[in-house]
Amino acid sequence: MATLANQGVASQASFGQLGSCHIDTTGTDYTCPSGLVFVAVTCLEDTRFTQLEAEDSTKYFGTDSTNNDTDGPGDQVASSTVFPKGLTIYGRWDKIDLVAGKVVAYYGPSNQPAATA
Repeated sequence: MATLANQGVASQASFGQLGSCHIDTTGTDYTCPSGLVFVAVTCLEDTRFTQLEAEDSTKYFGTDSTNNDTDGPGDQVASSTVFPKGLTIYGRWDKIDLVAGKVVAYYGPSNQPAATA
């Protein structure tokens, strides 16, 4: 788990100060560099996701999340769901793949332990 002792640095890191990427290609899985997750996604066009893979599918919504019968943590989002241009969504995702649209995705520290070789 990433731990940041300085609250100012932690706040900056949680809102994308660790970098970002522009995604405008469909049918390609985009993943974060090691130790990072996507923490915010801003839609530059109306956007639909093939993959919006949650870091923890019981806590964060995504295409792979637990589909419970009530709205709340871990809801599943269908690939037909349209996120409108100008919207920024916040959460923790490991993978993004677009059906349609363009986004800017911001990195933050992962809560998962780093993989060891």
